[in-house]
This record gives sequence, C-alpha cells and structure tokens, in this order.
Amino acid sequence: MSYLKHRPGKSVASVFRRFTPGKSRLARLRSASVVLGFALLLAGCRFVVLDPSGPIAAKEKQLILISTALMLLVVLPVIILTLIFAFWYRASNTRANAMPTWAHSNAIEVVVWTVPLLIVITLGWLAWTTTHALDPYRPLEGNGTPTLEIDVVALDWKWLFVYPGENIATVNEVAFPVDTPVRFQITSDTVMNSFFIPGLAGQIYAMAGMRTELSLIANKPGTFGGLSANYSGAGFSGMRFKALAMSPGDFDAWTRKVAASGRPLDTAAFDDLAKDKSNSPVVYYAPGNPGLLQGLINKYRHAPPPAHAGH
Repeated sequence: MSYLKHRPGKSVASVFRRFTPGKSRLARLRSASVVLGFALLLAGCRFVVLDPSGPIAAKEKQLILISTALMLLVVLPVIILTLIFAFWYRASNTRANAMPTWAHSNAIEVVVWTVPLLIVITLGWLAWTTTHALDPYRPLEGNGTPTLEIDVVALDWKWLFVYPGENIATVNEVAFPVDTPVRFQITSDTVMNSFFIPGLAGQIYAMAGMRTELSLIANKPGTFGGLSANYSGAGFSGMRFKALAMSPGDFDAWTRKVAASGRPLDTAAFDDLAKDKSNSPVVYYAPGNPGLLQGLINKYRHAPPPAHAGH
C-alpha cells in the first residue's frame, strides 16, 4: 500500500483522512434529515390561527404577521450579512481588503441605532393599540343581535358549558349562532386552566374563585376545535371540545335537542361530573343550573384553591 507510505510534509493521519468520509459531511446529512423529517410532520398540521373565522381571530392573525415582518427587518439582514462577510473574508479570497485599524463609521452608527429604535417604537404602538382593541372583556357589536351569554367551568379534564338564558348545559360541546356576539364567563372548579378556540379568538385563563371573560363572533358556520392551552394534569391532552357555529335556525333546533335530554344539572349531577377525573364524551343537561358559575366562584373566595395530588 504505497499510498500509506510517509511522505514529506504529510502525516499518516492526514493520508487516512483522504479515504475516510468527513465527519462534518455526515453531521450535515444528519441535520438535513432531521429538518426534512420535521418539515414532513409539520406539513400535516393545520395552521388554524392563520385561517381565522371571526373578526377577533382575524385581527390577531394580522398582528402576528405584522410583528413577524417587523422583526424580520432586523433578523434577515443580520443573517444575510453574516453569510456574506464569512464568504468574502475567507482566507482564500485574496481580493478581500481587510481593515484591521477600522473602528468607526457614522453611517453605520445611524443605521444600527435608528432602524431598531423605529421598530421598537412601532411594536410598542401596535402592542398598545391592539391590547385595547382585542381586550377579551370588551363587548362586541353584532348585526343588531343580542349577546349570547355562556358560562364555562373547567373541570378534570373536561369543559362544562351552562346557558343561563336557555336553561341548558353541555359537556365538551358549545354552540352559538353565526354573526352573533358571544360572551363567555369562565371559571374553574379545579386547578388553573386555559380556554382556547384558535379559529375564533385568543386564549383566556380559567381560575378557581375568579371570573374571566372572552368575547367572540363567528363569521361563518363550521365546527371549530377548542382545547385547554395550559397543562393541568394527566388528562390534559384529551381536554378538548367542539365549538359549533351555526345558523340561528339550526341553533334553535340544537337548544331544543339539548332541552329534551331530561337530565337536570343539579348538585348531585355536578358533583358526579366533578369527581369523575377523566375525559368525557358530550353530555347534555336540562335544566342547566344558571347560578352554578357564581356559586363556584363564591365557593373558593374564602377557601384554599384546589390542587391535584402530586402538584
């Protein structure tokens, strides 16, 4: 094996490296495979937040896109210039004019201070205006239709919806007419949770002894996924519900169907529901116990908050 003989100026190790795949190349292949794998997995996901079906979700999408674009004004030039400088000032480029004594440029100072300052001011203005415009407590105006009130109670690990005006209640299914303002009043009979319907509005926390609110309007009929966006224990991943946006006629038919269930949400029924520490199928109740929300809030006003074993 004459090519393994020692040659002047070259070590045996350097000769072996000529016939061994470079570790850097294998590392790049592994990294590319991981990125490609994640890309294929993400291709099957629905970008619900970027496909809004209501005015609140549409404004939140607009805010996300504008904020991302403003931040990219800084991030992209930095990445591009880093690659350009690394390529241009490489050791083999004899045309690169290195300037070891260079220390200051008024033009560069103006750019690197002015551009970020303008971006921060713009982001601050956006945050201020949209915080008030998208306030979840702010009542919404529909097409002259009255606001539908729905009470929401987070349980282990399910969602209870009580309709005070319709005197019905449901588990893991909530319905409302399109183009009608909906006002959710939210609390918890367990640990802290988060109520979230991505296609219609942002998330709001549910806490024992407290009342939070969320307002939304659905612009078109459809079935929207709702979930808990805050880890709350073993059954958290299955703590999901369906939000049904439907025509006024279909909503009236739905309320009549729930009212015909004949299962009252009395104290015993609620206690059984709360004690069942599991995910639940859709359940209908009628009558629906309109005073339940305030009763649960009062329950924890002068009592310690609930906790799971091991939390």
